[in-house]
This record gives sequence, C-alpha cells and structure tokens, in this order.
Amino acid sequence: MRASLIARSPAVPKQHRFKVIAVDLDGTLLDARGAPHERDVRALQAAARAGVHVSILTGRLYSGTRSSAEAIGIMGPVGCADGSHMVRASDHATLVHHGLRGAHARAVRDALGRHGPATFLFAQDAIVHDAMGEAFLGYVSTWSTDVRLAESVVAHDWWTGEDGVTAVVAVGTAAQIRGTHDEITRTVGPEAHVVSFPIRRLTDAWGMIARAPGLTKGSALRFVADHYGCAPEDTVCVGDWLNDVSMFAVAGRSYAMGHAPDDVKKTASVVLEETAERGGGIARAIEDAFGVRADEEA
Repeated sequence: MRASLIARSPAVPKQHRFKVIAVDLDGTLLDARGAPHERDVRALQAAARAGVHVSILTGRLYSGTRSSAEAIGIMGPVGCADGSHMVRASDHATLVHHGLRGAHARAVRDALGRHGPATFLFAQDAIVHDAMGEAFLGYVSTWSTDVRLAESVVAHDWWTGEDGVTAVVAVGTAAQIRGTHDEITRTVGPEAHVVSFPIRRLTDAWGMIARAPGLTKGSALRFVADHYGCAPEDTVCVGDWLNDVSMFAVAGRSYAMGHAPDDVKKTASVVLEETAERGGGIARAIEDAFGVRADEEA
C-alpha cells in the first residue's frame, strides 16, 4: 500500500473484486471553483472501460450534477440531494423522489417565515429564493445551475406541489437557525430530517438543511448496487464530508479525502493524503481498489 493511503480496518479483504464506485462531488471530484479534476475524471473513465460501474452521490440537485455525470460518461443512476432524488443519467429520468409534502412541508415553511432566515427552496430540480437570499447565492448556487428569484420564497406555490419539496436550506444568525430548527423538530418531529451547523465560508453565519427523512447517501449506494445486481460490499465510495458517512457505512471499502474532518476520517476504511485543492484522491482510490490507473486512458 502506498504511503498516501492510511488503512482504517477495511471492511473486506484487499483481494475482493469490487464492481461499483460512487463518488462525492464538492470537495472530492470538484475543486473550489466547481470544476472536476481532470486526472480523477480520466480515472473514472478508465475504471468504466475496465467494467466498473460508476456513479455520483452528492448533496447537489441533478441540475448541478448533470455536467459532471456527462463529463465522466455515466449512463446509470446517480444520487442527488443526499439520496432524496435518484436520476438515470442516460435520459435524465427520475427513478426515486422523496420530498417533504403536505402538512409537513407547510410546517417547515411556517417555521422559516416566523424566524426569518434567508430561505432557499429546492424543488423541481431548481432553487428558489427571494431578496433576502441574494447575499448568500455564492453559498447555495453550487447545488444547482437553475436558480430563480421570487418575490417571496415562503409564499411560493412549490411548497404545496404534488412532487413535494426536495430540500430547504436556510442561512441566518445562530438564533434564527436555532429557533427554526427547534420549531421544526417540535411541530414535525421525525417526519423531517433537520441538520444545523456553522458555515465555515461565511462569518458568523449558521445554516440549516431540512428534507424528508429516511433516505441518505447510504440508501442511495444500496440503490445503485441493487441496480447493477451486486451487494453493498461490492461497492467502493470516496467522499469528504459528514453526509458521506452514511455511504461509508454501506460500502465494502470507503475512502476519505485528506482534508475531511476527523469525525469523517475515522469512519472510512482508508484515509487519502490527496485533497480537493489538487485532486487525485479518486484516482488513488481507483488504483488501490481496482488496480486501474488514470494514465491508462485510451
């Protein structure tokens, strides 16, 4: 094993023949500008030519995922919105959509309206915001290439749409986010998955994500494995953030990027030295797990 790999008790033997690789986007395949690292794209293409099934599992919406899937040449399912939306890349057809609907969506909307953070509504593969969200567009725009301005996001008719709300992102002060989070937890309970956190890229700002419960990147990886007729232990995944831990728990071998938080690294089979700044982590994982090198490009 190369010096740039640190083993963390791999779940399966080194000689296991893996069949699937699933990769995260931001912080893993993509650099800080949102561009894919060329070496990693070549490695994924080489893996596909060697018979490995390739997928993407990301927090982005499909509109923010599609260009990466096309650059790699993925035709099968990709998981978006942390597994809430599964899409077949070949024809962009929705395979699964698990959204907040009905009274639960309205309760989330009402809590946001009462506490007043900037709100971004993720639905119909687009992001809707109002004037309050203008200052934070740089933070959320990576999730989708389709970002729309509305007069009032909490009054938007997508809250009551048949397909439901894929996710909601809020940005505000610690007090606004804490109040919104507490109210949603109290009124909606386990019918909504809610996470709040300080935003590293914004000074004194907190964020919150709310979506329907039950689906994660882990469930998305199981879906991909089943689609290709293999078991979860036949899969490999690469990621860098807290939402990747669920797929690390499912995969036969998981790789954490070198810049990942310690809480993420300790859940991975292998820790990479490579970071998103220069890329190459996915290429290293493919070489280690499949014996395929990025420079084997045809």
